[in-house]
Amino acid sequence: MNVLIIEDESLTAKRLESLLQKYDPSINVLAKLPSVAEAVEWFNESHPPIELVFMDIHLEDDLGFRIFEQTSLSTPVIFTTAYDEYMIQAFKVNSIDYLLKPINYDELVAAIEKFKALKKQFGQASSAPDIETLLNLIGRSRQTDYKDRFMITVGTKIRSIETSEIAYFFLEEKVVFLVTKDGLNLPVDYSLDKLTQLLNPRQFFRISRQFLVSLPAIQTIHTFSAGKLKLDLQPKSRQEVFVSGDRMTEFKEWLGK
Repeated sequence: MNVLIIEDESLTAKRLESLLQKYDPSINVLAKLPSVAEAVEWFNESHPPIELVFMDIHLEDDLGFRIFEQTSLSTPVIFTTAYDEYMIQAFKVNSIDYLLKPINYDELVAAIEKFKALKKQFGQASSAPDIETLLNLIGRSRQTDYKDRFMITVGTKIRSIETSEIAYFFLEEKVVFLVTKDGLNLPVDYSLDKLTQLLNPRQFFRISRQFLVSLPAIQTIHTFSAGKLKLDLQPKSRQEVFVSGDRMTEFKEWLGK
């Protein structure tokens, strides 16, 4: 069986591939893609037919659902997500299976068996989700329960950092750091993708694969040719900070809210 994994966290993608091989060594993962843009490009190219897609809901450049809007994807999809069990059950009413991260092997097996049963019974397994319903559910889940503090371990000490005291987060050598308004750099046990889900989107914006910034941290915005944007952050970043081209429009809209 040929499958495709659309997942922006490489370790998660590799683990999923390993679990699939454990379930059935004959399963062939044709590609592991980290973004909506790369997935759309892949589907528009010629490849061997695939029978099943595993798709993360939150990809590095947008929601995975956007792939359905830009392609004629008809392959059955099993979504993976970090949402809680209540959200998972709500999603399941749309007759598509969802796996909660970190993915459990037994639940993965059950999802594949469900796919096989549907395919055997109906000749194919439905893959078209109710996109509007799913987006509404995600929107409702984001209205509350945003993280308001982080517990940080520094040596033998544990510190509580209020979200309001955080200027930005950045990725460096596969480690995510939190930067406070007074200039402390502290490692956190979250990926930038996970932080994007946990933090209020009116206060924090993922400008690139390396940076997630708060609005008050942006001191100056420099424009370059072709509309490229460079940010001066406070506290000053050790790296130059640019807004990714594919996030430019959304970033400008966020600034104007």
